[in-house]
Amino acid sequence: MRGNCTTFLATEIIRELVIDGDLDLIGYPRLVRLNPAIPWKTRGNGSLCMRFGRGKGDKRFIGKISGKELWCFEDQTEWEPSVEFLVGKITPLVEKFHDPDDSDPGIVIADRRPSPDFYRKGVTRVMKRSEVEDEIARIGARKLEWGCGRGIIGCVCGLAWEPGDRTFELLVYRPQERWGTEREFDPSTIERAEHEIGSSFNSWEDRSRKVAMVPGTPCPVMYGFRGDVPNDLILGHGIIKTEPQDRWVVFETNQGTDDHIITDFTEEEFIPNSSYIVRGTVESVERIRGGHTFVRLSTEFGSLTGAAYEPSREFRHALDWLARGDVIEILGELRENPRSLNIEKMHVISLADEYSKVSNPICARCGRTMSSAGKGQGYRCRRCGTRSDEPIMRKNVRWIVPGWYEPPTAARRHLSKPLKRMGIQQPVEFVNCRNQ
Repeated sequence: MRGNCTTFLATEIIRELVIDGDLDLIGYPRLVRLNPAIPWKTRGNGSLCMRFGRGKGDKRFIGKISGKELWCFEDQTEWEPSVEFLVGKITPLVEKFHDPDDSDPGIVIADRRPSPDFYRKGVTRVMKRSEVEDEIARIGARKLEWGCGRGIIGCVCGLAWEPGDRTFELLVYRPQERWGTEREFDPSTIERAEHEIGSSFNSWEDRSRKVAMVPGTPCPVMYGFRGDVPNDLILGHGIIKTEPQDRWVVFETNQGTDDHIITDFTEEEFIPNSSYIVRGTVESVERIRGGHTFVRLSTEFGSLTGAAYEPSREFRHALDWLARGDVIEILGELRENPRSLNIEKMHVISLADEYSKVSNPICARCGRTMSSAGKGQGYRCRRCGTRSDEPIMRKNVRWIVPGWYEPPTAARRHLSKPLKRMGIQQPVEFVNCRNQ
């Protein structure tokens, strides 16, 4: 999409059909993130899903477009707009914003939901186009394709999402004349919103005192404020001060849910381009030039390397502090070349005792310090000949403690569940050390 933002196109469709048209929006518009390990994915690999008709029942205020309030209804009447009507309204908007050098979008219009299995597979695995083609035919849906048409895979998988765990994102957009220019905002108001809105997450990083919710790309988005309670996000929007805004909309999302993590799999199913949680015992830890840290694990599937790269910042220290024999779980994407798991979160389950040599042993007979008897031959007292196999050792103090560890906010994936949403805090020992 021109401007690299499919959600903006979604707001244009809503403007055309609801704000300037006579249809109602049924439920929240949905931003469904799919498998982040797909090699040919767009930057956010998102699917946008909207339902239009004649609303009934309670309605909710969820945004403003063209200066007009946007509401969504909890239910709809039996009447639905025709497929041809929707195609005629939506196609010109896609043509207007489609960048043929950037993406291969698709549209699927359906009055039946695909099987939920398509969401589960779409968020965790690589899917074949033939699979979704068959499902489109089964539910009698209409498809529209641009480029290679790969976008219809995301359409079907997004439509199949039945929210269990869910979050929300209030997306604010800039006037078109400001696209590509430096964004103007007051960071202190974002910090205030993060602290006052307890249900929010991933907007501000206390340690570095940096904003995490404002993109650095030349896209139309001013910011995305994420949280668990949509009305709280609207309150936060009233706190945050920025340059003039063009529009804003609250989306229902699967962001911050860990839905992409596969928890139950066999060795044959442990393949690249998917994300997993893997338990193992630490064999070694290595920090290489460039600031990347690698931990070698012994797992039920053999030896596996977990990687934390420089953008994960102080999270790498948690890996640096691991020692041989520690038992941990790591979550992240399995990459093919080099074969490694890119760590998104780490759970330290238990720590091995680690010792350092203090001195050679003391002779129990004459009280003198023993000398080495040669490599691999232990120690011997030169005066009386008494022998010993072990030096005097001291148990090391470990910097790391059992618990959960995660990268700073700006280094997290859209789908990664932050510890805040898990009701967990990083160990205070790690927080204190990384702040030094």
